[in-house]
Amino acid sequence: MKILVPKALLLLILANLALTRHPEGSHSLRYLQTLLTGPDLLEPQFVCAVYINHIHIERFNSREEPPRMEHCAPWVDQQEPEYWEKETENMLSMLQVYKNLMKKILRIYNLSEAGNHTLQILMACHVLPGGSFSHGQYELLFNGHDYIALNEDLRTWTAVGKAAEMVRKEWETISFAKSLKNYLQYEGVKLVLRQLVYGKEILRKTDTPKMHVTHKVRADRKITLRCWALDFYPAEITLTWQRDGSNQTLDMEVIETRPAGDGTFQKWAAVVVPSGEEQRYTCHVDHEGLPEPITLRWEPPWPSVPIMTIVTGLVLGAVLMGAVVTFLIWKRRTKGKERAGSEFKSPWQYQVQLRVCPAT
Repeated sequence: MKILVPKALLLLILANLALTRHPEGSHSLRYLQTLLTGPDLLEPQFVCAVYINHIHIERFNSREEPPRMEHCAPWVDQQEPEYWEKETENMLSMLQVYKNLMKKILRIYNLSEAGNHTLQILMACHVLPGGSFSHGQYELLFNGHDYIALNEDLRTWTAVGKAAEMVRKEWETISFAKSLKNYLQYEGVKLVLRQLVYGKEILRKTDTPKMHVTHKVRADRKITLRCWALDFYPAEITLTWQRDGSNQTLDMEVIETRPAGDGTFQKWAAVVVPSGEEQRYTCHVDHEGLPEPITLRWEPPWPSVPIMTIVTGLVLGAVLMGAVVTFLIWKRRTKGKERAGSEFKSPWQYQVQLRVCPAT
């Protein structure tokens, strides 16, 4: 029976390897790889997620049937079938390499292979706006503490932890850094440029952020102002809060830029302010899709009128209008009758007038 690690756990593990920011106009290709062991897994599980900039484009899961590299970009797959066969073989080879590495590290710490353990690996190639190589990354993390990373010179390593030091020495012996440097500078750049062609309509677009500020009363009666930026691309954005227009640093809570799931991103920054002073605080947003940085502040909503008050007012208005119209109609009819009565005289009225007339 196939046992799969919950997707939420996989996402949490992958999220620990933060997606770093890159300069405006540049691009990056990242491989986020994780090897997991556990008492419920007969064999270690290996998953890989590939990103161009911050867009998920390829994935691999060794527990799938059959295990294979798959396309998951928001554009149509344009790779040849041979490409997917080759990438699947590469993933299976990496699985064996990391399984052996995991065993070595577990022996160093005298840990059981049946326990819960993780190897997390980040490999990235960063390309300048003109298409030339900028820099590369390779980092490995064991169980959240042992850490080894390729330095910026792409020749030496930084290692933290007993196992990491031993792995560093082994990698220096086999010139692993040199192999990585060649791959990142040549093959990595080619892969980035190829993906930019396939996804040009999305990767080269600019979506302006949709922004607003929310207002929430805390238990201590202070106010949390949260500045939101939604549906923007690319992912690089700056959100800052200011008080009275000054550039002083405020105590803010800011989340990392997060994918919205449709190729765009979202982010917010929050600040706690005294009640009644909300208008003194402004949120400043800067993004490639904006012609210039934008300043926002919380706008109090218009006073709301209860619906029953509105309905009652309408009913009373209608009743009053009806009464006025009825009164006017009655008044007109009354005047009409009085006018008609003054013009018509009965025979006895003429007789009275004849009696009082003087004799001729």
